[in-house]
Formats: sequence, structure tokens, C-alpha cells
Amino acid sequence: MIQFDNLSFGYPGKKLLYENLTLSIQRGSIYGLLGKNGAGKSTLLKNMVGTLFPVTGCVIVDGIEPKTRRPSFLQTIYYIAEDVYVPALTIKKYKNLFAPFYPLFNEINFYSYLEEFEVNVNSKLNKLSFGQQKKFVIAFALACNTRVLLMDEPTNGLDIPSKSQFRKLIASVMDEDRTIFISTHQIRDLENMIDKVMIVDNGKLLLHASIAEISEKLCFNTVSDIPADLNVLYAEKMLRGTSIITENITGEDTAINLEHLFNGVTENQEMAKKLFPLN
Repeated sequence: MIQFDNLSFGYPGKKLLYENLTLSIQRGSIYGLLGKNGAGKSTLLKNMVGTLFPVTGCVIVDGIEPKTRRPSFLQTIYYIAEDVYVPALTIKKYKNLFAPFYPLFNEINFYSYLEEFEVNVNSKLNKLSFGQQKKFVIAFALACNTRVLLMDEPTNGLDIPSKSQFRKLIASVMDEDRTIFISTHQIRDLENMIDKVMIVDNGKLLLHASIAEISEKLCFNTVSDIPADLNVLYAEKMLRGTSIITENITGEDTAINLEHLFNGVTENQEMAKKLFPLN
């Protein structure tokens, strides 16, 4: 479990980005961490892995404070930064050098993931394109089989077929003991993939809910005219009408549009808080 206990964080000389954040995250879920560029997504992930430290309060990951950077903790968590760095090594030499640090690393799976991504195992990492480097890093991270996997904008640099392969691989490695965070502003890449949604904006947590809870409380429809008797979280004119998100008062089951949900929650924060209280 990951626990944020009254966490406050701010960069030196600037106002606090997060203030008194209290939050519990259970195992066995794929979280979509959504937000604009600069909203605080990367900051939250870096506090979880221990490369940034709270000003006050703490983060606890499976009973350990990440800021201690204990090897026993680092073996259980993997963080993929948005801007990947790879050394001038072949894939095999990289694997031989870094895989032993992760006790559950699976070499067979590693090469299988590379094959799925169509990455040549004989390649030298610094000679690969950015997209190929990104796919290599994802394959290595998945093969490490850590309990917690944090991915910051993992689909940046991936073409459309690779994004599809990425979603399939994430689904294939998920189990009840693992927690995966995928931070992105490319919201459509997470459609039909995640089971929990977190939305942050300007360092504030605006939403923390499961897909099931969102579906239960909200309706996503396209209408010609917006009914006057409905509580509307979001409305956007489209070619075939107006897409709306409304409070679900009839128990209707509709497909969730994550992009519209994000817009609705960030633009209509008061209604979102009433429907999805954080405490």
C-alpha cells in the first residue's frame, strides 16, 4: 500500500505545490494519473520513489519511507522518467549490468517484450531512436517485476501500433500484488486500460476514483439539446451534437470519455468535489 500522510511539497523559493495531501493507494490497480504539463504529476511520482522529499508529512510505500533510498526498497519499485536516458551499451550488456539488482527479473519475459515491441536485441542503446529507447526501457521495467511501477509519460515517442502493444503488455503483467501508475497528459492512450483515475491540477488532487465509481455517478452522452433538469459537469459541442457529462440519476451505464472527464473535473471543480469527495 502507498500512503500519503499530510504531505506538503514545494520547490525552493516557490509556493507549495502540494499541501497536506492525505491519500491511500491500494495494491492491485492500474492508476491513470492525469494532468496538464506542469500540474504536479511528475512531482507526485518522484516523492513515491524517493528522488524528491516532502517538506512536511511523509510518503510510506509498503511500510518504508522512499526518501531513505534503501536498496531493499529500491528493488521493489521502478520509475520510468519522461525523458529516458540510456548509456552507450548493448541491450545484453545493459541487462547483465542492471538486472541482478532486481531479484524477480525475468530474462525470458524481457526478450519476449522486446520482440513484441520489435526492438533488435543486438542493438546498441544510444544508437536507437527515441521511440525504440522508450520501448526498451518499458520492456526492462516490466521484466523487473517490481511491486510498484511508476511510468511518467510512457507513450511519448511511441507510434500508434506501439501504443497498442504497450496497452497489451501492461494488461498481461498486472496482478493483485502489483500497483502501476501511468502519468500522462495524452489521456486517450489510457482508454480501456486503467481501473482507477487520479486527476491533479496546479498541485491539487481533484479526483481519486475507480472507473466503476465514475460510471456509477456520471453519464456520458451526446444530445441535440442539453436537458434543463440535469446537473451538467461538462458540455462540448461536436459535429453530431453536444457531448455532455451529467450526474447519473437513473442508473444508466455509459462509456467513459476520459478526455471529457478530465475537462469536466478541472473546469467544474465544485461539482466534482460534491460527487467525488476526497475525504
